[in-house]
Amino acid sequence: MHDGEVTSHTESGAAHPAVTYSSYLALDDVLSAQHPRSDEHDELLFIVIHQTYELWFKQLLHELAYLQRNLEGGSTARAEHALRRILTIFKTIVAQVDVLETMTPRQFTSFRGRLAQSSGFQSAQFRELEAVLGRRDSSVFEHYPAGAERDRIVAAMSRPSVYDSFTTYLARHGYAATPRADVGSPVEAREDVQAVLLAVYGDDGDAARVAERLVDLDEGLMEWRYRHVKMVERTIGMKPGTGGSAGAAYLRTTLDRPMFPDLWAIRSSL
Repeated sequence: MHDGEVTSHTESGAAHPAVTYSSYLALDDVLSAQHPRSDEHDELLFIVIHQTYELWFKQLLHELAYLQRNLEGGSTARAEHALRRILTIFKTIVAQVDVLETMTPRQFTSFRGRLAQSSGFQSAQFRELEAVLGRRDSSVFEHYPAGAERDRIVAAMSRPSVYDSFTTYLARHGYAATPRADVGSPVEAREDVQAVLLAVYGDDGDAARVAERLVDLDEGLMEWRYRHVKMVERTIGMKPGTGGSAGAAYLRTTLDRPMFPDLWAIRSSL
């Protein structure tokens, strides 16, 4: 045993190294996962920020699955708790844009060519996240060849979305909410659902609180999209994005696409 190494023993008496802060968090793997392709000072920041985004996307997918289980089970308290955590994570990833914006356009340009065909459009976790929230758009698959990443996005588009789970929650709480027949289709505004939501808000109870937290979630996603597009515009202007994407021009088209359109449609009637 090396000096200072901590050990523990199994029931059989065999010694093995105890779990430490570093080993539990796999820090050797995490801290050796940054591989800048240039000597430019700012490239490490770019890598760390985007790796951090991917970790948060992983956590968001974990929390959204928990949210859906509890919505479908009718648990208001657990659904609200999950939504509070999800909203806080969104505020955190939006705030990370401030860190990226400490990098000037010239500093980014100094290593941008080393990114080759890599692009944020290739974030399979973010595409899966969008699908869980309700996006149904087969055009995203052009960025993903056949394989595990594409399969996860396809599966997410085939399952009930968060909004479908909310419809089930409303039905469990006695409202005449009819689930969508085709959960693989885009979520469209429906007058019958809006009538139910107006009743929900009229009762001003548990279901209305959950509905408002979903509006917060939709707004949080829109805020993330807005900060992202403005960050891209101030960094590369209207140049094409890496990997041949349309860059800011495409991102602007996503700004006004609510995931839960019925919750916005009823605002003028409340």
